[in-house]
This record gives sequence, structure tokens and C-alpha cells, in this order.
Amino acid sequence: MTAPTLRYERELLRTGATLLGCVDEVGRGALSGPVTLGVVVLSAATKSAPQGVRDSKLLSAPMRERLAPKIRRWALDHAVGHASAEEIDEYGLMAAMRIAGRRALSQLTHLPDLLLLDGNHDYLSPPVQEALFGDPDIDLVPPVVTRIKADMRCSGVAAASVLAKTTRDAIMLELDTEHPEFCWADNKGYSAPAHMDALVRLGPTRHHRRSWSLPGLESLGSTP
Repeated sequence: MTAPTLRYERELLRTGATLLGCVDEVGRGALSGPVTLGVVVLSAATKSAPQGVRDSKLLSAPMRERLAPKIRRWALDHAVGHASAEEIDEYGLMAAMRIAGRRALSQLTHLPDLLLLDGNHDYLSPPVQEALFGDPDIDLVPPVVTRIKADMRCSGVAAASVLAKTTRDAIMLELDTEHPEFCWADNKGYSAPAHMDALVRLGPTRHHRRSWSLPGLESLGSTP
């Protein structure tokens, strides 16, 4: 598979953008834990990404851990934001991803004037009804460009995925110490057999996405 490059990012920067934010998410399909968005900010002067940067799904955990500090040193700016399982249940997944994105953008010292988002759906830009509420974080979201398979083709987006993945994995490892029966240290909240079996036996925790019709919702009626 061809390694990602900054070719497309540099094309965007030549169109008038001064700072480009490259964004990717992890945890969208998990049953528990947050949904997490990473963003790295690049300029026209940014050099090629650290060697080995790929979409986080293509890298081993040790490789991701080695790359994360290199990415932080390489990027002009970077941040990671989260939305909790409770927020996913209350607002829906797309809105929760938007919340996580705003939280990431709010941490940046260098706010980009254009965002490159993996996929074909802009879930970061606020719908009209949200803009009408006068949310101060609305102004944090610059124009968005989407690109299918940007995490595979664009090294800025791949780098954002590595930061998001390593940060979310660390959260799931910490939560595993509270609820080891769900084996989150291994499955990171996804639907692995051990996780599903524990859900059936024990019911969901407060870290589970209860709006997702999980197995075990009726068992015990508890929130361990």
C-alpha cells in the first residue's frame, strides 16, 4: 500500500489557507468509552511527516506509541478532544463527534482557517439550528473540506488518527482498571467476544453507550 503524503494538504495550502487542520476520529463504532477526534495543524512550511506515519488502524500499538511524540514535535500544533458515552446517548453520535471536534479545536494555540476531514460527511460544521443558539464554540469551526480515504492518503490526517487512537486507548486502559471484567485493555471498548459476554452477564456500565441496544441492558437493571 502506498504511504500517505502531504501532497493534498499542500494543494489546499496553496489555495489560500494559511493554516490547515487535519482531523480524524476513533471510537465511532465502539460500544463503550468516548468518541475521540485528533487534529494536527500544518502550514506551508511543514516538512514531511515522521517516517512510518500511517492510518492508526494499520499500525501496531507499539508503533503508534513510538510515533505519537514524534507527531507532536512535528506538527505546528495539535490537540485531541473527546465526547463521552453519556453525551453520545444524549445528543447522538454525529453531534457528539462535533462536540469532540470543538473541544479539540478549543485547545489549539494556532486555530486553522481550513479543516481537512476524513470521509465524505462534514459532521464538524454546526447545523443552522445550533448556530441560532449563539454557542460561542461555533466560531471555532472553520470551513471544512472532506476527502474519502484521507486517513490512507494524507499523512496529516493519518497523524491525527495516531494521536486520537493513542489518547483514547490510554483512557480505555484506565477504565479497564475499574471494570476488568469487560477486557477493555484488549478490546478498547469494541465488540470482542469477552466484552459481549460480560455485557450479557453483568449489564452495561456508565461508560457504555446505552442508546445502542446493547446486550445485557435488561440484566440486573444496574450500572456497575
